[in-house]
This record gives sequence, structure tokens and C-alpha cells, in this order.
Amino acid sequence: MLPDPICAPATPLLPSAVAVLRVSGPDLGRQLAPLLSLPQPRVASLRQLCWDGFREKALVLYFPGPASYTGEDLVELQVHGNPLLVRRLLDHLGHLGIRLAEPGEFTRRALLNGKQGLLEAEALRDLVAAETDTQVRLAQARAGAQPAWIQEAQEALAPWMARAEAAVDYGEEEGILLNIGYLSTCLIPLRARFHVEQSRARAAHHLREGLRLVLVGRPNAGKSTLFNALAGEDRAIVTELPGTTRDVLEVRCEWRGLPLRLFDTAGLREATEPVERLGVARVAPLLAAADLILHLIPAMDGSADVMILEVLTPFLAKVLEVRTFGDQAQPEGTLISALKGELNALETALKERLLGGLAPESCLGALATERQLGLLDDLVKQLDLLTELQVGCPPELPASLLQGAWGLLARLTGNDRADSALDALFSGFCLGK
Repeated sequence: MLPDPICAPATPLLPSAVAVLRVSGPDLGRQLAPLLSLPQPRVASLRQLCWDGFREKALVLYFPGPASYTGEDLVELQVHGNPLLVRRLLDHLGHLGIRLAEPGEFTRRALLNGKQGLLEAEALRDLVAAETDTQVRLAQARAGAQPAWIQEAQEALAPWMARAEAAVDYGEEEGILLNIGYLSTCLIPLRARFHVEQSRARAAHHLREGLRLVLVGRPNAGKSTLFNALAGEDRAIVTELPGTTRDVLEVRCEWRGLPLRLFDTAGLREATEPVERLGVARVAPLLAAADLILHLIPAMDGSADVMILEVLTPFLAKVLEVRTFGDQAQPEGTLISALKGELNALETALKERLLGGLAPESCLGALATERQLGLLDDLVKQLDLLTELQVGCPPELPASLLQGAWGLLARLTGNDRADSALDALFSGFCLGK
């Protein structure tokens, strides 16, 4: 059964000079005949569109399938960007039997028709959603061919899967044995590569999502000054008066190649003023959701406030102590001076804690989504178990682990497609994608 023809705006429905509509499906020449005659393939041509009393000139591009984005006939209409005009044209396409696409349906058809892989589709989604230069580069690096290490892993596992299956099915009858020691030795390089990719993926995931940094400390610890320095603009009020920040301030920015989601909090102390108490109360949920908590302590202070330490105790694993007002103290630990722009120590500490010491550039091409990272973690566990098998174990055990690893690779690349996974992916796309 042939799929329904679909249409959707590929540009936002906002007043603009030009709007683009996309149509995909089988036999579009016949389907669109009441509205226009299709031009020569891949030649932009001007066409007069007439429907329901409307007259509009459109620049039309026609890409016959299967050599198109979706693998089906694909038509793009460039019209004037009046939202009402676009809606009326979409309504008319509906009368011609061309329904409005579901979110991501164009890319879903491209995937199902073999025009791109699941990893490429996920990279495209990330590219559309990227908010910083680093996130754009991260998505673009994943938008090309499948990572070479995946193909290498499949080539390494395939012969061992065959041997393990043969040992299970014919071992006793034919005397086929599986050398567990040799299997473990041969898979050690693959296991090491999986661990490397796991580290890169975790760092890339942080960059993809943006690093959630929460600044905490006593009043006048330098939180707002650091917040403004990282944001690159004066977003928080800075004065010598304590308690200036009453509510949580949030900003998204990119600082030295790191996509950041910054939260400046009210100074932690025994507040008596009602508005300040509300600001302090809002800190706890932020601490729970943070990737890293920067506990700011003025360098001239001997130690941290006891009350603050009590608040941070449940989150100690993600607390980084930062000594502020570094221009007034001797160098020690992570010492900074946001006022003078001396933040190199903080940059080093952030990249070590959140990226495992990797530079953002070294994460380009790494897996990055929650789905990809989860499957990669499972792959690492499978290879760890395979390389730790004891000599003499039954062949059913390595055979099961090898099949599991192979299945995880198939799910990673989309060769083992699950409708629920595809629904989750494409629901994040706009209609015209």
C-alpha cells in the first residue's frame, strides 16, 4: 500500500518575505495537477497558483523519488510569507488529498526509505535544536557517515558469533569447542575502544544538553560577579550590600567552548526578610538538578559557613569549591578573580569534572543523546563480561553475550527498529522535517 502524500510548512508561520512548503509522496505530478504543473527536476521554476479565489506566484522545485530527501517524489513551494496565505494553501492541499504531516514525518520517511540512518536523523534533530556554536559543531560532526568504530565492532564480533553458535549447536556432535581465553584476548582492543567512546559520549552528552551550573555561597561571595563574567553581560546586580539577589537568575550562554546553563542563587544565610527567605528556599531543587555546584568562598575567609555546608551535604559528589577574590589572596586550589577576568583555573576545573579532562573539540563525532549513551553503556557491560569469562564456561554464555552486543549495535544504528523509539525521536521534530 502506497503511503499518503503529506505536506507541511518548512518555515515558521510568521510574517516574512518567503515561506517554504514541502510536499512528499508518490505520483505528485498527478496529485498536484489541479494546482500546478511540475517543472523539470531540480530546476527552480516560477508557477502561477490559483485556488479558491487566491492567486499566488510560487518558485517551485521538484525532486523525483527515489533521489530526494524522503526517497519519494518531493516538491518545495516558495511563496510569500503571509501566514494566512500559507494556511489557505495548506487547506487547499488537504482538499487535494495531501494531508498535513505529523512532526518529523519527512525525516521518518527518509529513514524508512533508506535515505539516512537513525544516527544521522538524531544528529539532524540536534542541529535544529542547537543553541550554541559548540552544539552546532557537535551535531554537524555526527550528521555524516556512521562512526567507523561501529562498523569495526560488527566486523570483530561477527566471526565470534558464528563460532559460538556452532559450539552451542554442534559442539558435542562435531567436537567444536570455543576457546574462551583466545576470545577474551581478541576482544580486549574492542573493549578498550568501547570505553574510550563511552568517555567521549558522556562528555558530548554534557555539551549537547548544556552544563547546568549552580552558583552558591554566602552573601557577597562573588556569585553575581562570576555569573556576569560567565554570561558575558551584566545580568545580575552587583553591590556591596548583602542579599542583593533575591530570586534565582538563569541564563544560557557559551563560555570558552562550554555551553552553560547558569543559575545565580540568593546568598545562603539565616534570612529574616520574607522575599530573601523565598529566594533561599528555591535553591534546594536547583542543587538536585545541577551537573555541578560551584560553592563560592571568598579567599580571605578561613572556612565555609556551617549552614551552607549542611545544605550542600546531600550533593557533595558534585560540589566544586571555588575561591573568589583571587586578587586578594595567595594562589591556592581553584582560585579565581571574576572582576579581573582571571578564570583559567575555573575553566580547567570545569573541563576536568564535566568532560573528564577532554577538550570540547575532541568530542566531535561522539555519540551524545540519552538513547545512544544508554546503549553504549550496555555495550561496555557486555564486552566487560565477555573479556572476563572463565575458561571452561558453557558456550551458551559467550553466545548469549555476543548476541546481546550485536543486538545493541543494531539498535544503536537503527537496523533493529522499534516503533516506540522512532516515535520518541520524531516527536521532537517540526512538521516540515
